[in-house]
Amino acid sequence: MRRVDSKSDTRPKLVALVTGANRGIGLEVCRQLAAQGLRVVLTGRDAARADDAARALAKDGLDVTPAVLDVADGGTISKLKERVDAAFGRVDVLINNAAVLVGDDRGVLTTRVDDFRSTLETNVAGALAMCQAFVPGMMQRKYGRVVNVSSTAGQLTSMGTYAPAYSISKAALNAVTRQVAAAAKGSGVLVNSACPGWVRTRMGGSGAPRSVEEGADTIVWLAMLPANGPTGGFFRDRRAIDW
Repeated sequence: MRRVDSKSDTRPKLVALVTGANRGIGLEVCRQLAAQGLRVVLTGRDAARADDAARALAKDGLDVTPAVLDVADGGTISKLKERVDAAFGRVDVLINNAAVLVGDDRGVLTTRVDDFRSTLETNVAGALAMCQAFVPGMMQRKYGRVVNVSSTAGQLTSMGTYAPAYSISKAALNAVTRQVAAAAKGSGVLVNSACPGWVRTRMGGSGAPRSVEEGADTIVWLAMLPANGPTGGFFRDRRAIDW
């Protein structure tokens, strides 16, 4: 299994970077992107878990490289960018999938403020920091795809009382999508939000109706959009939905 600092393969492949990818939807996104011929950097906070996940995909002949990343730690973002730039020279596709869900059984008036802070740090500031690290290079090269993995829990048109910190963070993440899409307009970089639906993962629980394959589908579709594809939108099941 090749590591992120390897230069042994110079095939002209698109390079995708997926955050929070050692399990669940992120892992399946890595699988599907690699199956379409992309070189995928699979990131996770724990080196051993990222290595194990990448090794499992590599056994199927997929081009997947593990790397350590905590999106709430700017130092790990900088180190990853240096290593990816040295190894591959670019990132063409960025999937901001890393997220936390805390305090989902409490209301907005009883959820600890520190839970809001930690959730926003990962779910919003982390995704924005990744965009700041990698989107300028995409704009210079006139090609890029960014997918922010959001949720209808953050949909303002239907938001209720569920998981206040998580829901508010996803609404804010959608605002990041709009801002970054506007900043990159006309550069060949398409930036969108995707709702995977309620998926059977550790976060979603075993009772969720969707498989990880179904959850990953719209994310991968947005990652592979043609040049005339949409930007600055919110999608579920490959269809635009309200903010």
